[in-house]
Amino acid sequence: MSLSHAILTSLLEKPCTGAELARRFDKSLGHFWQATHQQIYRELGKLEAAALLESEELPTTRGQQRQFRVLGAGRRELEEWCLRECDPRPIRDELLVRMRAAAVLGTVDVTVEMRRHRGLHEATLARYLAIEAADFPAGVPRSRADGLQRSVLLAGIAFEQAWLAWCDEALAEPEEPGTRP
Repeated sequence: MSLSHAILTSLLEKPCTGAELARRFDKSLGHFWQATHQQIYRELGKLEAAALLESEELPTTRGQQRQFRVLGAGRRELEEWCLRECDPRPIRDELLVRMRAAAVLGTVDVTVEMRRHRGLHEATLARYLAIEAADFPAGVPRSRADGLQRSVLLAGIAFEQAWLAWCDEALAEPEEPGTRP
């Protein structure tokens, strides 16, 4: 996946300014695809240069802002991208490398950092569950689009639940070097 596809998706949901896009990105797609505001603005420029989106100048109290919207070519690019095959991404997590390093060193205790990560995953799970309760209440009929949106959220929920289960198991491992259960 590329940032351009995430941006096209977000702008198809609702045209907006770059600042609005960055804020919306932080609250929705940013849960699954991270990008800095600088990266978003750079990508907006590239997408506009490629004629996949266009901008319109909007006067504001703070000067001019540009509102971006997806063009037909951008929509077609996103449709084609959705139909392409994609492979699962390998895990790339700094905590796991630190744990390997701590195992090799034998002198470092990463338990505090593991517990901190557990807390972060727990907070993220709580946030996702709150979003699910607010946006997808039980018993309310859903459109196909709502079902797909909820499926994305459920993937995030399952991801966080798996991390919590893993953290609990990893933290329960014996602390003495060389001991086996």
